[in-house]
Amino acid sequence: MVDVSQHELVPEHTVLDEETLDGVLADYDIDRTELPKIKYKDPALPDNAEIGDVVEIVRDSRTTDEAVVYRLVIE
Repeated sequence: MVDVSQHELVPEHTVLDEETLDGVLADYDIDRTELPKIKYKDPALPDNAEIGDVVEIVRDSRTTDEAVVYRLVIE
């Protein structure tokens, strides 16, 4: 079986710890539930991602070199 998460075009996905997440939510002045969502079964998610976790996704960007986005893992 192919591991899609290791494909060169799939951006890096990292599960945030609670301390880091608290900082991100404070920076954006939002609640966890206001984040964009990502399905639990998304093949790009790390194996340790669970429903309710927040994932940091670091994408390549033509304008800023890197674009960092956050997604809430849902069912």
